[in-house]
Amino acid sequence: MMTTKSISRDGLASLVADLVGGGTEVIAPSRAPDGEVEYRRVLRFDEIVWSDEMPRSSLKEFFLPPSEPLFSWRQTRSDVTIEPVPTRFGPRVVLGARPCDVAGVAAVDAVMGWDYRDELWFGRREATTLVSSACGGVDGSCFCRMVGLSPESEKGADLVLFPGDGGHLAKAVTEKGESFLSAHAARFGETTDEAKPVADANAGLGGGVAPADPAAIRAWLSEHFEDPMWESIALRCHGCGACAAVCPSCHCFDIVDEPEGLLEGTRRRNWDTCQTARFTVHASGHNPRADQSARFRQRVMHKFSIYPAKFGEVLCTGCGRCARACPAGMDLPEIVSKIAALAAEAVR
Repeated sequence: MMTTKSISRDGLASLVADLVGGGTEVIAPSRAPDGEVEYRRVLRFDEIVWSDEMPRSSLKEFFLPPSEPLFSWRQTRSDVTIEPVPTRFGPRVVLGARPCDVAGVAAVDAVMGWDYRDELWFGRREATTLVSSACGGVDGSCFCRMVGLSPESEKGADLVLFPGDGGHLAKAVTEKGESFLSAHAARFGETTDEAKPVADANAGLGGGVAPADPAAIRAWLSEHFEDPMWESIALRCHGCGACAAVCPSCHCFDIVDEPEGLLEGTRRRNWDTCQTARFTVHASGHNPRADQSARFRQRVMHKFSIYPAKFGEVLCTGCGRCARACPAGMDLPEIVSKIAALAAEAVR
């Protein structure tokens, strides 16, 4: 049984000071210069935004940067020298993350450790302790309950904070979370009535849509690859990729060699998305996903059919960022609800 402790606001402030003073990088929701909340490196407790505002981007970039070098190379007349990049990283704590965002990190773990263990991804993962905070609700775009999660979900977290009237409960979820509580025992106390979370505070949060049946959705998708619904749904889609950029679980990337002069260069990994027209263009010029309906279908199929077929769960955490970021108002929970309704009709 994992340990549960309590921590006060002053204790959290001291904890942040301890971490930063000891050389640990702290990532937390913080106010950007333009006023928006986003995950940022913080040096002081008062930089952290403890509110229900959803950070505009997920945690993904801290584990899979938008652009990063894989190695550099230098050519001589008779040889090529490869200079690898470091795959070990300094200690880091993510504090106060949304449950949907730490769940997204866990979802990408499965891909990065599947047939090849991505050393950069797991180097950062192993160096990071994920401390999530139970969510108090954000807006109507959230739909975590629809995909099997909740505002109190522990998936992917090492330690979960449950805000209450007199402080927080801190529940260890993994051995790394247990070690964190032990290493900072001076900042944590025993549980008290004052530290209890507010009862049933999150009962109605996480989306006003019913939990979907992932097996029924997957079955319907597998039998309706050419359904005319895809064309009608995708009429609004611009193919801009904003949804993939803010998504906690989208993880597609491209790899390019960038020359730096005549005899040297860098191989670099960059974010990419299946929503752009060039994503699947072959060297011959043929594009198997030649229109936007095929590309949008791929996004839905990947999250609710392809990934589940391989890893047994959906590739979506219900954060709702895709709907917030989409300039055309594409609403994924609305679309999934429609597919769920069609799936239910198919079995009647």
